[in-house]
Amino acid sequence: MTVKTSYAPGEPIWADLGSPDVEASRAFYGGLFGWTALPGDEEFGGYTSFELDGHKVAGLMPLMSPEQPPAWSCYVCTADAQKTTELVEQAGGSVIAPPMAVADLGTMAVYVDAAGAFFGVWQPGQHIGAELIDSEGTLTWIELGTRDQPTAHAFYNAVFGWGAQSSPDYTEFTQDGASVAGCMDVPPNVPAEVPGYWMPYFAAGDPAAKAEQAERLGGTLVAPMMDFPGGTFSVVQDPHGATFGLLRLNT
Repeated sequence: MTVKTSYAPGEPIWADLGSPDVEASRAFYGGLFGWTALPGDEEFGGYTSFELDGHKVAGLMPLMSPEQPPAWSCYVCTADAQKTTELVEQAGGSVIAPPMAVADLGTMAVYVDAAGAFFGVWQPGQHIGAELIDSEGTLTWIELGTRDQPTAHAFYNAVFGWGAQSSPDYTEFTQDGASVAGCMDVPPNVPAEVPGYWMPYFAAGDPAAKAEQAERLGGTLVAPMMDFPGGTFSVVQDPHGATFGLLRLNT
């Protein structure tokens, strides 16, 4: 368990869920992870935070339009959202939502990378990001599925200074010698029209059992439990189709 009080620029900092039915999402993730969420604040478009043991662990918001698919979004810490926006454009990305101050909580921006994947940044103010990570039911990893790894590697190096430590099957983005995120090819069973995507993983002591629990709660198993050199994972979708991973890392 890690209680966070700050993040360094370039670290994954937050994940939030866009849901067509926030009450149903409260029930699903409450049953799965023990999360709670207060009613959304209308001042911030109905946005609220999932909490665990009194710590903010992820965000929840209603979809902004009927065309918006239910999905998890991943955010990276920045010290200067405006400068990051300039770097994104210089590196071939696109700006979806330019830097916007959210009261005194912080500043957010949303982009599409040069290979087509959506991601966001958060410049912390009073809201520092996820306050609890790496323990059961909290954010522990984020991963990019891309159709163009060389372009993605160059893009995130230019924007965040991330290195890319690659093996035949997987790439780890690194910062100051530490792994901060993953990168892999989009699986071949994903339809060609689906763009690249970022996906969060939440810690699970038993990913297979947690995936079965997700199914009992109305979710769908996408990838059954698999071992890899660093641990074990499963991938599931919630009842609305938002995809996320369940991960146990070897210690």
